[in-house]
Amino acid sequence: MVSPAALVRTLIVAALAAVLAFAPAHAQQVVTITTTTVTWTYTDDSDGDDAGYIDEDIALLDGEALAEEADFAAARRYAPSSALATLGHAKARFGPFAVIDGATVRMAGDVTAATPRQFAAMLAAYPGLKRLEMVDCPGSLDEEANLILARAIRRQGMETVVPAGGSIRSGAVELWLAGTTRRAAPDAEFGVHSWADEYGREANDYPASDPVHAEYLGYYREMGMDAAKARAFYTLTNATPFDDVRYLTRDDMARFVALD
Repeated sequence: MVSPAALVRTLIVAALAAVLAFAPAHAQQVVTITTTTVTWTYTDDSDGDDAGYIDEDIALLDGEALAEEADFAAARRYAPSSALATLGHAKARFGPFAVIDGATVRMAGDVTAATPRQFAAMLAAYPGLKRLEMVDCPGSLDEEANLILARAIRRQGMETVVPAGGSIRSGAVELWLAGTTRRAAPDAEFGVHSWADEYGREANDYPASDPVHAEYLGYYREMGMDAAKARAFYTLTNATPFDDVRYLTRDDMARFVALD
């Protein structure tokens, strides 16, 4: 015989299950970043129609990497901002991207596992986009997704721009490097620091011979740095701990890559 207390518990569980089953897919996901004591809130505005635009690289993120994002089990570069800049009027929004016109998109916000899919959906809707203005970009909560997005920016042949008053930090600097043409206002700021893995270990905690370093060095070479500059830039970024930020100027970045 079922006791009244057990019956009540059963009804409560059933009611909660029903609520969760019909919760909207775009409900907010709130993640607390314990390493920086900052609370980050992300709302996915996508309607699910972008599935057909996901290439093979992006598809790799749909399973394991999405689970990794929830518990920060992937290497990451992230330097939070107190407040994101206003992107102004937009024709359409895709995650951190705001389409301004047929050629220009502005970016403000983090890169997550969802961002490459949002970028692909945006290009499907606006294939003529060629200018990416990076207004206020703290970095990446998923470094694998960040590098996938960076290579997608390069494949699109986009110009990357940090406008007047713009600030890009951490993994967002990798995105800016992906531009086939790179521009930056005189007061643009570039924040760099070491990456950290899921165990809190940073780049300098790994031996110089560890293959983990090759991924970043290879990426910098892919984006146009020679071997010496790639290693110098990688060393510079890792000289600052993950929980701190070193700010570089436009002229500092011009030591490593060409700017227009």
